[in-house]
Amino acid sequence: MPRAIDFHVHASTHEWLQGSIGPMLEATARYFRSEVRVRSVEEMAEEYKKWDLLGVLLAWDAETATGFPALTNDRVAEICAEFPEQFVGFASVDFHKPDAAEELDRAISELGLRGLKIHPQVQAFYPNEERWDPIWDVCEKHRLPIVVHVGQTGLGAGVPGGSGIAYDYGRPMLMDMVAARHPELTVVMAHFGYPWHLEVLASALHKTNVWVDLSGWRPKYIPAEVKRDCGGRLNERFVWGSDYPMLDPGRILDEFDEMGLEGDKLDNVLYRNAAGLLGLDL
Repeated sequence: MPRAIDFHVHASTHEWLQGSIGPMLEATARYFRSEVRVRSVEEMAEEYKKWDLLGVLLAWDAETATGFPALTNDRVAEICAEFPEQFVGFASVDFHKPDAAEELDRAISELGLRGLKIHPQVQAFYPNEERWDPIWDVCEKHRLPIVVHVGQTGLGAGVPGGSGIAYDYGRPMLMDMVAARHPELTVVMAHFGYPWHLEVLASALHKTNVWVDLSGWRPKYIPAEVKRDCGGRLNERFVWGSDYPMLDPGRILDEFDEMGLEGDKLDNVLYRNAAGLLGLDL
């Protein structure tokens, strides 16, 4: 059993950092006040082995909106196959591409990826539009957890125009509408949706198919309301993640006592809840 399951991991390779993120990388690193360095896949796997973590590695395709190349589902599947003790993979599809639903089905059926990651702000789409229902149908068919970026984003932050990324696409209530129309979906709202974190908590309280992801934040900065529900009435629907390589998972876990969790409540957040979503027997 790993120390924890990191439910939110990006590839610290040239393909994502220098390819998919491209010109946004420098501003993003300043936002997180961290060194975001390029690593090889082997170096990534060695770090996750050292930390005793299983990471959910996220593919990335925002090509239509950004013009930058994808970190493909095939590449993520290759990494997970090479390092199965360190990583499981989630797919990404560009919602604007006409074959998005078919690509998602292929990524699950043929490549063995276990979920879907979307970033409506960077991918520039409103997730509640009914034209995306064929993609949600694939998610329901395969019972896929969906990690969706909601709220504030550090990508391209701190420059005029925010690198062209508009926050409106990432409002939590848009995914709340999706969860209402598709009760068989499992919607994991990433980064607890700050500054709309109360909306995320309200959505999770109202809908048992809505979950909350703690990634992208060191524990001491997490709002009190999020900590309260994480340790209380929503404890069984929180998952922990780091947002690696933007933040260091080892450092976050070393500081995790600031969450005030103990015993089963701590185990739920660090690995038991995530293991259930991933269908893992830990």
